[in-house]
Amino acid sequence: MTQEERRLYLIRYLLEEGGYSAEVPTAADDQKKLLRALMNVRAPGEASPTFLAVQDDYLAAATAAKGITDAATLPYREDMTVWQGDITTLKADAIVNAANSALLGCFVPGHHCIDNAIHTFAGIQLRLACDAMMRRQGAEEPTGRAKITEGYNLPCRYVLHTVGPIVQGRPTPQNAADLASCYTECLALADRYHLGTVAFCCISTGVFGYPNREAAEVAVEAVRRYKRTTGSTIKVIFNVWKDIDYAIYHRLLD
Repeated sequence: MTQEERRLYLIRYLLEEGGYSAEVPTAADDQKKLLRALMNVRAPGEASPTFLAVQDDYLAAATAAKGITDAATLPYREDMTVWQGDITTLKADAIVNAANSALLGCFVPGHHCIDNAIHTFAGIQLRLACDAMMRRQGAEEPTGRAKITEGYNLPCRYVLHTVGPIVQGRPTPQNAADLASCYTECLALADRYHLGTVAFCCISTGVFGYPNREAAEVAVEAVRRYKRTTGSTIKVIFNVWKDIDYAIYHRLLD
């Protein structure tokens, strides 16, 4: 199958599965948007082995086309670094997903949040795994904790899922404590799994409202404190997308 043939197969499967009557666009970019939207809104559930095989091949090719960065090649100082790029293309032992309390990924079609991107390029297996985990838990995920799943079709081995605090106005001391807990809980879980590299996104910034500079200060201090008190040798990547966040982390790590 060519990449276009895979994409069309996946679109038609999901349209039929969901009972949608939509015309498949002819332009490749429009097809990609439609496929992402269909994956975003799909409820957790099993799919046919053929669908999974085609999806996995499609996502592997799509990620390879974007280019994969190996975390082992990044320059570290105090076992920390800042890297600007698409976290779904980072080959690390684990990447961190800024999740919501349902822990099932973003259901908004094509939304530009990291939760949406990670679930899109991991494939439908990730939502199914998260659903099984949350059913066992029987309650929403508390703020400041961490869960782990496989990375599935992502270049990383694992995904660490954490729910950051939602901030309204200026961050409170409790907001700061909850955000710091996201970092330390992820690192503790990573150490339990003997992981060597962990990439953090900018947890709680964006729609969760934590100011960028203050969030970065909490993040760097939490990581430094964890490493100082535990002796952990995990290499930490602070992954950023925006130039402003790159500048902030660059200053904090100098």
